[in-house]
Amino acid sequence: MKKTQDIYSKLGANEKAIIDKIRNNTLKRVFIEIIGLKLKLQWKGWLQYLIPIPILLGLLLIAFIAYLLGAKYPYYGFAILAMLLSIRVFFDIVTVKYKIRFPESKPKRRDNQTIFDLMRLRHSCRSYQIKKLTEEDFNELMGSVKKQLAEPSFSQEKIRFEYISTPIRVWPVVNATEFLVAIAPKEYNRLAVMDVGRKLQKVVIDATRMGLGTCWIGPGADHKSITSQLGKKFDPEKDNIICVCAIGYESKYIPIFINIFSKRMRKRLPVEALFFSDYKMNESIDIHHHPYNIFQRTYESCQYAPSSYNGQTTRAVVVANENTVQRIDFFAVTTSRYYAAVASGIWCANWEMGCEELEIEGKFKKLGADKIDLTMEQRQKGVPIYDMSWVLNSKN
Repeated sequence: MKKTQDIYSKLGANEKAIIDKIRNNTLKRVFIEIIGLKLKLQWKGWLQYLIPIPILLGLLLIAFIAYLLGAKYPYYGFAILAMLLSIRVFFDIVTVKYKIRFPESKPKRRDNQTIFDLMRLRHSCRSYQIKKLTEEDFNELMGSVKKQLAEPSFSQEKIRFEYISTPIRVWPVVNATEFLVAIAPKEYNRLAVMDVGRKLQKVVIDATRMGLGTCWIGPGADHKSITSQLGKKFDPEKDNIICVCAIGYESKYIPIFINIFSKRMRKRLPVEALFFSDYKMNESIDIHHHPYNIFQRTYESCQYAPSSYNGQTTRAVVVANENTVQRIDFFAVTTSRYYAAVASGIWCANWEMGCEELEIEGKFKKLGADKIDLTMEQRQKGVPIYDMSWVLNSKN
């Protein structure tokens, strides 16, 4: 029982919220134990390199069976594949785990890119060079943090981003040593969690312009290691860690598992599955026709917005008449209290930056329930969850 409680205490807010929904105590303990085993493998720093091993053993087994059956060509084929995979795993361990590698050059800045190109180019960087940010880059990054925290917020509650310059236990990111830790008040406030997504995303895009790699980390962060590094900057009675963002110079040395994992995470739903003209979310809008085409690539900026495990949990209803778009209502389509709210905030940030680039004026506004025409069935299910609206100025 004590072991289970220890594992539970180390989990993030979202993981705890999921576990708390399990009513059967035995099932809850089993679930926590499984998570504990997974975390133990993650935090040892070897899981990234061990995942290909079952595949390697499978290839060797098939090669051995082919050998016994006298199947010469299949034997050589699978044996060669096993050998190549072994070489790659060994290379990853030497160059990434033990950092024996050739020096890498600092990535170039992207000052000439448009905001749309930056949002499209930005991706989750899961392998970092073994060098700290230069003083110039660090000062520019922290200037962006200060600027965004000073901007108007959705919530009255204060959020903050604490900088850590030491390795912490994260998954599946490797060799990251610099992080921004997003902290909100302990008492749950959905708008404050959305502020984390909105403000940190703008910092992330500024970092992308600087040529830096970034990675949003939610369930893949060990909160115990984070709080130990924060020290007195974190008060468990008042503060809640929402997520972490790794920041640094992207490395070309990427473990094979992370390489495959990252490519899978880059797949996105089509725009037609994200933007709708009705609250039942059955009728997709045609972004190329009037009046929806006014926003151009802003739709794409939301399509490629990051989200936990690339879940793409945000949707939008575009409220319009024949001549003009009046507003955009943003919804979460899962009941996640934290990561879905962060994702909604990220969408709001990308939408806002896209409209600023196109010089389309508007403002965010939280509307009353009477303005959001959800069906009784939707309200009973609890999804979609209305988060925020972006209302166009009348002069557009």
